[in-house]
Amino acid sequence: MTDLPAHASPKLEPQAAPSDRPEDQSDNVSSTSGTATGGQTPALPESLLSPAFTPPATPGGTLNLDTNPTKRLHQTQAASLRHLEDPPKKAPKLLPELPHVECIVRARIPTTTGAEMFLHLYHNDLDNKEHLAIVFGNTIRSRSLDRARPGETEMDRMIRGAYVGKLHPGRVSSRFDDEKPSPSETQKKVEPPLVRIHSECYTGETAWSARCDCGEQLDEAARLMSFPVEDLSADAPLEAQSLKSDSAGGVIVYLRQEGRGIGLGEKLKAYNLQDLGSDTVEANLLLRHPADARSYGLATAILVDLGCGADMNPDGIRLLTNNPDKVRAIEGPNREVMVKERVPMIPLAWRTHGERGIKSSEIEGYLQTKISKMGHMIQ
Repeated sequence: MTDLPAHASPKLEPQAAPSDRPEDQSDNVSSTSGTATGGQTPALPESLLSPAFTPPATPGGTLNLDTNPTKRLHQTQAASLRHLEDPPKKAPKLLPELPHVECIVRARIPTTTGAEMFLHLYHNDLDNKEHLAIVFGNTIRSRSLDRARPGETEMDRMIRGAYVGKLHPGRVSSRFDDEKPSPSETQKKVEPPLVRIHSECYTGETAWSARCDCGEQLDEAARLMSFPVEDLSADAPLEAQSLKSDSAGGVIVYLRQEGRGIGLGEKLKAYNLQDLGSDTVEANLLLRHPADARSYGLATAILVDLGCGADMNPDGIRLLTNNPDKVRAIEGPNREVMVKERVPMIPLAWRTHGERGIKSSEIEGYLQTKISKMGHMIQ
């Protein structure tokens, strides 16, 4: 044995089995740890021996076939959310100062309803997303867009949308329109502008989802801002019927914060949790997201750029929302925007007693969660 190389296993001297070890356990160790020689077994380090007992259950490794898996999931969800049943009411999160925003381009968009709007695209120093402002009427203009830029020509200004009036073939000046403006463009603005802050919702606006009313709210906001009151249909809500003819117009600030700020992928996961029994708030929390991760500092900065801030519009704005927290959030850290009035947005199905609007069990649960857990004032 002395001729073996250095890496060979050392020779183990036979030892008698300990007298204090139970006979059955000694036999078990002998059968699993090597070949016994008569009544003796090689000595093994303690770290190679199995424990004296096996745990009755491995954590997370047992399956109770008598329990419904979905019921078990609901019990787990309830346990993880029990401490959040009555969370303390928090004020909306405000940025210490407004971000810098700049309107890069504006273009006229004729709509399928016959109305026209101007689509404004914004860049900012807070994120790299392209947020939008949908402006109805010619009285609301972007200060950053109209600002002169070094070296640009009149054609440059018209191409990026920094012009007054309307574009037409042969026009050469961005500052003067030789065509006579329509009477509606020369009316004096009396009523505060109507404003809607809308967060992107691909499923509700594009994929025809009946889980939320986001698409319906966007359409209704555009309708209210597009036409004077005499052109509104008879089933319009009272807040729309109270609008005067010269108050037609307004702004929809379209923020790219899908799924209440968690993104489309996480939002789809939340949909699956909702199908498993969670509501919209619980689903976000189970995915380790806030119930609402949105912020509105960019919206406030865009409104200020459009002349809807307190410095240029001391009469304030009329805000289309059911969320009272959004009112304070839109006003900004230093009250840069004044909200004169909150205009509610009642679901179309509720206004028409189910004859029109979205009809699904999901939308009813969605709205009830907004009221009971997020404090929305829909009724």
